[in-house]
Amino acid sequence: MRVLPGRVQKPDYVFLIVVFLLTFFGLVMIASSSMVVSLEKYHSSYAYVIRQIGSLAIGLFLMYIGAKIDYRIWKKNAAWLFIVALILLILVYVPGIGIKINGARRWIGFGTHMFQPTEIIKVSFIIYLAAWLDKKGESIKNLFTGFLPFAVLIALVGFLIIKQPDLGTLSVIVISSAVMYFVSGASLSHIGLGAGSLVVLLGILIKAAPYRMQRLLVFMNPTADSQGAAYHINQALIAIGSGGIWGLGFGQSKQKYLYLPMAHTDSIFAIIAEELGFIRSGLILIVFIFLGVRGFRIAKNAPDNFGKLVAVGITTWILIQAFVNIASMLNLMPMTGVPLPFISYGGSSLMFLLAAVGIMMNISKQSQKELI
Repeated sequence: MRVLPGRVQKPDYVFLIVVFLLTFFGLVMIASSSMVVSLEKYHSSYAYVIRQIGSLAIGLFLMYIGAKIDYRIWKKNAAWLFIVALILLILVYVPGIGIKINGARRWIGFGTHMFQPTEIIKVSFIIYLAAWLDKKGESIKNLFTGFLPFAVLIALVGFLIIKQPDLGTLSVIVISSAVMYFVSGASLSHIGLGAGSLVVLLGILIKAAPYRMQRLLVFMNPTADSQGAAYHINQALIAIGSGGIWGLGFGQSKQKYLYLPMAHTDSIFAIIAEELGFIRSGLILIVFIFLGVRGFRIAKNAPDNFGKLVAVGITTWILIQAFVNIASMLNLMPMTGVPLPFISYGGSSLMFLLAAVGIMMNISKQSQKELI
């Protein structure tokens, strides 16, 4: 696909507006869902939402930079971005730098501030993989020059993430990468081989870690240990069920009174369903689907293959992460620890999602035809 120099359109403002709506809605729901735990921990009902607003400010700055810089610059620096992200992932395991919370080592601390390198690896790996796939061209269909090197890349990132452990984030990265690999023209037989290998590997990982097996058993029978391993999913289901069709009303959640774990982070969808009900919480799914349609439209009209692959990767990342979060709250899949994009509390997640949105804006304003 040939780049058309000097051809600049208006960026996809519809995509941007939807992101802003989700982010604003997230601030409102964080304020509601975190007020009890915030008061208990910081003696202020709005400590968490104030922190999220600070992260939003940084995220908007990163988005502005991403929208202003020609996205092709990232292709030239893709290897360095990836190397820096890998180093940050490794630093998680360095004593005094990496921080362990609830048995998971996923954070790097600087004074009183923490961030998750896995959020950086999501966007940096998408950029690196897009540049790598674009450079491979037709050779991506070859087993030895395409599939095996791709598998090695996934294995490298996967090893560093699964050691944290963070199977939820790894699943988001693997699926996003697989979709990019498919779009680049990879052989369906190789994709099938990769999927089969992942199923076997997942079985090994589940068997190797008792807590993963426990989560699988809880998923299959959440009533078996409602006060133990199944407590989290049971409280989430109680919250969702209590909301009914129209909800208990904004701010009226009962589960946020320290019953539902992580009410303002990974479990925020359950609070949304409890307060706003089935109809209004269901609109979130429609909004994410609409965002996905716009994102894939940006990819379709990208001026080159690199831009197309980056847009596909970012859009898939957002959609898969939203699906994994919501599906785990509904017990449609085992519980995982990934935030709901743009909505859950989490500075690292919001900042790098907005940075990725900035890149999407730059791709869209250089698209081959104007997006309406």
